[in-house]
Amino acid sequence: MLLDAFRMLVVLTLLTGVLYPAVVTGIARVAFPHQAAGSVIVHDGREVGSSLIGQPFSDARYFWGRLSATSPYPYNAGASAGSNYGPLNPALTAAARARSDALRGADPSLTGPIPVDLVTASASGLDPHISIAAARVQVPRVARARGMSEDAVLQMVARHTEHRAFGVLGEPVVHVLTLNLALDSTVTH
Repeated sequence: MLLDAFRMLVVLTLLTGVLYPAVVTGIARVAFPHQAAGSVIVHDGREVGSSLIGQPFSDARYFWGRLSATSPYPYNAGASAGSNYGPLNPALTAAARARSDALRGADPSLTGPIPVDLVTASASGLDPHISIAAARVQVPRVARARGMSEDAVLQMVARHTEHRAFGVLGEPVVHVLTLNLALDSTVTH
């Protein structure tokens, strides 16, 4: 009886621990090669990030993404998690206030409301996108810092807006890293 149990352990280990993952990985690499390789973004011949994972930006010349609640550092893909703070938690209020203060400090002309996705973390803590409203509220700061017109920056935002999946799922969003890379590639006078 013990020998039968051991054989079953070996067979199931090979099936579920070796064969199944190898088949699924092989299919993924053939059917979805970019995604299976990590959705890596290559810029000027070097890997600069993943299209699925946000990056921290705090320089006035760049669009800022959502906050990250991962630890021990922001956008840690190995520790994907939200803050799990409820709406009455003082820590959530403090984090939102600190981010709001940082945004207003980087752009004193920002006096109106700040879109919620700029002051809160996403459920994963890794979101690489912001809403169109969150991008638009940052346009004056980025344009001033780069010496560009607001219209030129708005056109860049429009070019880096990802539309609804299948035309109906989700909301249009702006990919922060690809937008910032495009801005860095833009020659300003």
